[in-house]
Amino acid sequence: MSTYYSVIIGYSIYYFFTSFKPEMPWVDCNNRWNTPDCWVPQRFSANITAPVISRTPSEEFFENKVLQISPGIEFPGLMRWELFACLICAWLMVYFATWKSIKSSAKVRYFTATFPFVLIVILMCRAVTLEGASDGLRYFFRPNWSEIKNANVWINAASQNFNSLGITFGSMISFASYNKYNNNILRDTVAVGIVNVLTSLLVGIFAFATLGNLALEQNSNVRNVIGDGPGLIFVVYPQAMVKMPYTQLWAVMFFFMLLCLGLNSQFAIIEVVVTSIQDGFPNWIKRHLGYHEIVVLIVCVISFLFGLPNLIQGGIYFFQLMDHYAASVTIMFLAFCQMIAIAWFYGIERLSKNIKQMTGKAPSPYLKSCWITFGPCLLFAIWILSLINYKEPSYHNGHYRYPNWAFGIGWMFASFSLVCIPGYAVINLLRAPGQTIWEQRLKVTLHPNIYECKICGEHHCEHDYPEQEQYMLQQELAALYKPQTQGSPQHTYTMKTGQKFGYSPMHLQTATENTKERHAVDLQQKEEQEEVAEEPNTSLNATNNEQR
Repeated sequence: MSTYYSVIIGYSIYYFFTSFKPEMPWVDCNNRWNTPDCWVPQRFSANITAPVISRTPSEEFFENKVLQISPGIEFPGLMRWELFACLICAWLMVYFATWKSIKSSAKVRYFTATFPFVLIVILMCRAVTLEGASDGLRYFFRPNWSEIKNANVWINAASQNFNSLGITFGSMISFASYNKYNNNILRDTVAVGIVNVLTSLLVGIFAFATLGNLALEQNSNVRNVIGDGPGLIFVVYPQAMVKMPYTQLWAVMFFFMLLCLGLNSQFAIIEVVVTSIQDGFPNWIKRHLGYHEIVVLIVCVISFLFGLPNLIQGGIYFFQLMDHYAASVTIMFLAFCQMIAIAWFYGIERLSKNIKQMTGKAPSPYLKSCWITFGPCLLFAIWILSLINYKEPSYHNGHYRYPNWAFGIGWMFASFSLVCIPGYAVINLLRAPGQTIWEQRLKVTLHPNIYECKICGEHHCEHDYPEQEQYMLQQELAALYKPQTQGSPQHTYTMKTGQKFGYSPMHLQTATENTKERHAVDLQQKEEQEEVAEEPNTSLNATNNEQR
């Protein structure tokens, strides 16, 4: 997603700086990029002859000026260098916000995550005072119960929730790994859900109040003015702001809000990729790259290069294709696989022990039943429905149909995220110890590598306490257990006399050398005592031999 999501940020930067002009370029049809089909929506009654295909000034500005759109994906066209510069600015902001560590990006995120709430409240208060806003709000809040039988409604609702919450994208897991060990995850989960609902409600009120005003100006209904894809943001809303007083002010606030929201989402995506690389290949990263800044730079440069096809004149078709297949088609299946891996293979009981170990309270039976039964079944059902009700992507509300070979490219995008699951399974299966694949290696790979520590009683990763050397304690010692797993608690425990345990520098990082020296001293003293005890016996045997 980082390869094409940044394109939206580039569009926002372009519109943000354009909004500072004395007159908005999408106000009228008197520009060089306008066509004879352009018309300015006016609310009046008259008997006139309008073009068969009518286009608003904001629509022609977006497609003819910003995109310089080609007839289709089969006509790629030239690079849009203005958008190229905006994309570079977007990635520079992303890089310098995430290049140090999670702490540096958190400082930027405090602003990009909170300030948009202030702007959305201001925009919402202005939108609800517009003429015709009540029609849009009525369309937003009045349910259409006949659509409840439509499977696409449930599929779109699930996809929207997953996208807004960041589920299956890895952002929740990556950011949660930096929390304190005893962080209350249940409280955070409820808080994230409530904030997400309130945010969606605020954005919905602003959006549909604005659409209601635009529908009134065009003598149409709300359903007809709703666009698809980026057209809703960069076509419908700019056209609606034209009728507001102080157009430049509202436009600057709106596109700055989009810029902050886009950057905040992009920070999360990049953090997921960087964290996954560093956790998956720590030794290789430390040996060949060494610095966190270099890893972030490589990820940003690669994502920037893969996003360039979206900036050509036919790039908007490529963008719609990636958005449909890479983010919508696969999300339910990935969520289903994640729940199966955690609830069935890792184990609900082991997960419950981990949660109780961290928070002091075990999950309720209701949550366990959701994790192991209801959740996977519901996700699998929605995924099957999405395949049954599959619709090929289109552009401009169905006016443009993709060629058949474009669908093959789309499914290739979808396979990039899906193939990782069987791919890593095969790699782990080949690396696992054992002679036979299906009997020994498969059993090892299906068993989690998180165990209950034999010394401190806590659950840690397998590499936290490998038993490399065996020692028998000669006296009671106290040592500090400091695990490798990030965020795991440290324990001071007592090693009793005669206890046999596995010693490793990773297991005892503090007081390790002192403990090992004591072991060596104990063993040396024991050997000296045995030698001293053997010397009288040797002298006695020699005397007896002489006498004989």
